[in-house]
Amino acid sequence: MFHGHRHSSHEDRRHARGLFGRQFGAGQGRHGRHGMRGGRFFERGDLRYVLLHLISEKPCHGYELITAIEEQFGGMYSPSPGIVYPTLTLLEELGYIAPEHIEGTKKRYALTTEGRAFLEANRALLDAILGRMAEYRQAYGGGPAPEIVRAMQNLRQALAIRLGRGPLSTDQVRAVTAALDRVAGEIERS
Repeated sequence: MFHGHRHSSHEDRRHARGLFGRQFGAGQGRHGRHGMRGGRFFERGDLRYVLLHLISEKPCHGYELITAIEEQFGGMYSPSPGIVYPTLTLLEELGYIAPEHIEGTKKRYALTTEGRAFLEANRALLDAILGRMAEYRQAYGGGPAPEIVRAMQNLRQALAIRLGRGPLSTDQVRAVTAALDRVAGEIERS
């Protein structure tokens, strides 16, 4: 299997995120909310099988794989590029995938014969992982569109960056408040 590869603690902490970055699973018992262990959907190593599966369906760039997984979770979970790209590198080193097309720094990966054989040899495990994903999608897939979740996270990040630069003047508080109120009104009317 995949022995000898150790993820960094940052990669281990990748969490499923709800609206405005609320973590699923925090303080919610052994399997967290919605059956997610410690806030993570995938057990250690599961993502490798999902990536191989998606690449077996059609060659993909790393970003396309992240987006495909995000769509599977209705925007409520997106694997970190900090875990996807190193995992792709590992799969390439193992000979399970190979760059089909390289455009600048972007590699589109295709499954190799070895990768297809590995995936078939581990079909039961892959089916179990895909089954969990399908259950989650069926139970919680009615959430907001991934684009909306991403835009909400962008807004949250922009506010955090601005507020992190120091105190706001009275005029700045009014400007930020007015912008937020304007956007809230536009959303309500849409």
